[in-house]
Amino acid sequence: MDKIKEALNQAFVGEAKAALRLKVYAQKAEQEGYTQMARLFRVIAFSEEIHGARALRILKEIKSTEENLAASFESEMKVAEVAYDQFVKIAEEAGDRLALLQFSQSKDVEETHAKLYKQAMADFMEERETTYYVCNVCGYVADGILPDECPVCGARKEQFVGFEQ
Repeated sequence: MDKIKEALNQAFVGEAKAALRLKVYAQKAEQEGYTQMARLFRVIAFSEEIHGARALRILKEIKSTEENLAASFESEMKVAEVAYDQFVKIAEEAGDRLALLQFSQSKDVEETHAKLYKQAMADFMEERETTYYVCNVCGYVADGILPDECPVCGARKEQFVGFEQ
């Protein structure tokens, strides 16, 4: 990998991490009643997303929707089968129950993401419309039906957020 490509990859990863971190900080500030600080965190997170998106475009990582679906499917499978399997083993060996729970649930959710991508690839030409529901606790995504309870972490349906668009 040449130096520019490596630098662009590092920039993307850094910006993506910063954007997520700032969104979480915004949620915390909002919970604590700091509306203006929450707004600042969200604005800067949006700015960081712009930086990351620019790096992706320069890297030519954004392809056709069909290619993006296939790449996303492969990525989710790799994360679930390789990365999270290793993370689970590390947490088990360390006896860290909280990390083990997070890694185990995330692995299950990543596998669900892969299934959703696979279904989307199958439905690609017909553009099936659905509402997705995301568990605010573990990130599980339900396709079309709001579950009474999250199948991964057991959260109640009130903990889900609907996405129609």
